[in-house]
Order: sequence, then C-alpha cells, then structure tokens
Amino acid sequence: MMPDEECWNAALARDRTYDGRFVSGVMSTGIYCRPSCPARHPKRENVRFFATGAEARAAGLRPCKRCSPDDVSRDERAVLSAIAAIKQAGQPLALAALADETAYSPSHFQRVFTRHTGMSPAAYARALMSEKAAQALTDEGRVTEAIYAAGYSAPSRFYEGTQGRLGMMPSAWANGGKGATIHWAVVATSLGSMLVAATGKGVCRLSFNEGREALEERFPKADLVEGGAGFAALLAQVVAAVEAPGDFAHIPLDVKGTAFQEAVWRELQRIPKGETRTYAQLAAAVGKPKAVRAAGSANGANNVAVLIPCHRVIRTGGGLGGYAYGLEIKRTLLEKEAK
Repeated sequence: MMPDEECWNAALARDRTYDGRFVSGVMSTGIYCRPSCPARHPKRENVRFFATGAEARAAGLRPCKRCSPDDVSRDERAVLSAIAAIKQAGQPLALAALADETAYSPSHFQRVFTRHTGMSPAAYARALMSEKAAQALTDEGRVTEAIYAAGYSAPSRFYEGTQGRLGMMPSAWANGGKGATIHWAVVATSLGSMLVAATGKGVCRLSFNEGREALEERFPKADLVEGGAGFAALLAQVVAAVEAPGDFAHIPLDVKGTAFQEAVWRELQRIPKGETRTYAQLAAAVGKPKAVRAAGSANGANNVAVLIPCHRVIRTGGGLGGYAYGLEIKRTLLEKEAK
C-alpha cells in the first residue's frame, strides 16, 4: 500500500495513472472512489485509503456510481489479455477484434489500452516487433533474416515501420554502427565538459565528462567525425537548451530502446520544466505501477541527458536519487529550471 500522503496528493490531482493502485474511502458518506473520480473532494479527515475495493467493501463502504472504481480491475484484465494476444500473434491485431474479446467498444478499448500502456494497441505491437527485430539483428547479424524472424512480412514493411524512428540503418544495430556517420564535439558548459553526438536524424548521445572513447565504445564501427558545418548548427541549439533548460522539443533525437524504455522516455519528456516526478509516479504513468525499479533502470538507460530530462525524477521522499553524471549536475539543472 502506498503512503497515505502520496494517495491524498494523487486524489487531489485526480491523477488517472493511480487508478487501480488504491481507492479513496469517504467515511462520512460511506462511498469509495478511484483516484481520478471527478466528484468534489471530501475533507481530508473523512478519508481513508484502501489497497483494493474489496478492502473498502469489508470496511462497510460501497463503490461510487460516478467513477465505478471496481471497473479498474476489469480494464487491467482487458489490457493484459490484449497484450497476451498481441505477443502471441507477433504482429498488430485489428482493434475491433481486440475490443470484441474484452466486450468493450473499439474506441473505448483504445482509450483504456492507451491509458495503461502509454500507446495504442497498434503502436504497442509495432514497438514489440521493432524490439524483436533489434534483438534478432544483434543475435543473428544478418538483416533480412532478422527482419523476417521479428514477424515482418517483408523487409519493406520493416523499413516503413521504422521510417523516421531510426537514424542508423538496421544493419548498423548488429555491426557497432557500421556504415553510420556520427558527428561529435566536446564543449565547455556551465555544467562542465559536455559530449554531443548526432547522426543524420538527430542527437544520439549527450553526456558530461566523456569524450570520443565513449562513442567508440558504443559505436566501434561507425564513422566518427569531429565537428562539421552542418553539425555546428545543431550543436549550438543543444548548448543553448542545456544552459537554459526547458525548451527541448525542437531538437531532433536519434535514440533506441526497448518498448518499455521508450515509453518511459516519452513520459520523461512530458514532465513540465520546473516540476519533478517520483520513480513510482513514472512507473504508474507508463501503466506499470509495480515496475518502479524497472522504471528507474529505463531512466538510467537514457543516452541523451537533459534533452530527455531524466534529471526531473526524484525519490518519493524528496531526495534527489541517482544521476549518472553526479548529483551536483542534477541539482544545478533542477535549480535552473525552478527559476
């Protein structure tokens, strides 16, 4: 069970990412609600929190007719069932078919699925296929065989599905960046020495107190080019964004991770400047409230510090938590954004 204070804050914010994690029991009315219930907030002294609706009912409460808190478990079962079907099929399934299995309308099921996973059923299936293809490329080494092994009907379908998402050709995944050109530079900033590297699509590495050797470790077969006229303009944008953190949306990125990692990174990008989230909130935001440790690992796997603002995640008690480049840089970034 979560701490009462965190439950109360989630209920005050009507944060739907907490739905299913607890229910709020209003002892003065005898009703329990989900955290996102739109009803008027009760007085704090009249509220108790329960891990499940069953616990609330055992305490003599009845479910709210406005927010139907017991339907949350039904939503979760529907999403898990759909995920199992998608994984078994190995490819996207028709929304109507998934909805029919759960007795929801297609539009409502799409909303439920997106709320729990951070993406639509089709996008989730494509992410799983891309992740499987990336793993197959690493394991098998040959592009065509890996693409078919991942469930794509033809190589063209893989390239269509990843167009605009990948900076390097798929073969580079299995060959340490072979065939890819990466421009890079190390510049001085108020936060210290900063490494910036980019493919033709966007920034693929931003770190502090690292140099060329870090890129050679990640992309040992890539063509590493220091500087460059075209890269200079992008570098200037990155430096400006880091010195005045908060405005990152205009800077293109070239990042790759698992479906779960990329969902976490998208949530990081949604955290407003000047605000923070806890690791528990981050896990809940991607529909995996129990995967707090995994969310922390995904947070740490971020290759483009600041631009994907992993520094905005702190511990539940308010502590800074960890940061790959030292807590002083994390503290400075948060202080800059607070201003």
